[in-house]
Amino acid sequence: MLKITTHVSDDASRITLEGRLAGPWIGELERCWRESEQSAAGRQLIVDLTGVTFVEQQGKALLSRMCQSGAELLATGCCMRSIVEDAKNQIGK
Repeated sequence: MLKITTHVSDDASRITLEGRLAGPWIGELERCWRESEQSAAGRQLIVDLTGVTFVEQQGKALLSRMCQSGAELLATGCCMRSIVEDAKNQIGK
């Protein structure tokens, strides 16, 4: 199960995730991301992963694509920070 919350302010769009990024929730996150990108109107996109407990391989690939498109990924804990670093390292490869 994954809870996805979006919040739009004057300067940023934030997608907050809570739970497991796996299975059908990966596609749902991608849909939310694409919608946020379309309505961003120059706002920064922030993806808050501090409430994520697990990320499946396909979820990691999606996070990499999001990072490559300019999203800022926020994470805490050594496991999630490692996933974010891996996503950032995919830029330019």
